[in-house]
Amino acid sequence: MHGIVMDEFERHLSGDAPRAFYDHLDECADCAASVAAMEEVSGCLRDLRPVDETVPEPALGFYNRVAGRIVEQQRTSAWGLFSPGAAFFRRIAFASLLLLAGLGSFLATRDSAGSGTDAIAIIAQHDPSAVHPESADRDRLLVTLATYRQ
Repeated sequence: MHGIVMDEFERHLSGDAPRAFYDHLDECADCAASVAAMEEVSGCLRDLRPVDETVPEPALGFYNRVAGRIVEQQRTSAWGLFSPGAAFFRRIAFASLLLLAGLGSFLATRDSAGSGTDAIAIIAQHDPSAVHPESADRDRLLVTLATYRQ
């Protein structure tokens, strides 16, 4: 079937097809036969349509069953190997959250435990109220600063 027939068939059914569509059907016997077959199927479907023009609702769970079958077919095909499914991505999201919580707790405990190791905290630990000779205070301060590692 040629492109013009596929593109314009629905407009043909509604009676709004362009003249080029009908010209093509006059010239191409294969497309004319295909259109005749599709008109027959369309007529059968039109006969099955209810009189009051209401469309019946599908049974409960219909869409879930269809979606499940689509997923099964994707997994059984070669491309299904590359689509691990929703459960895989839920596991990845859960593992990421656990990793984030673990790193957050590590950083929180590291900040609170490490607050006494910076230079300002070490210098602040010096007790000026104790009696020392001035040179001893200066020597302690120099040793503290020289041995401090960040």
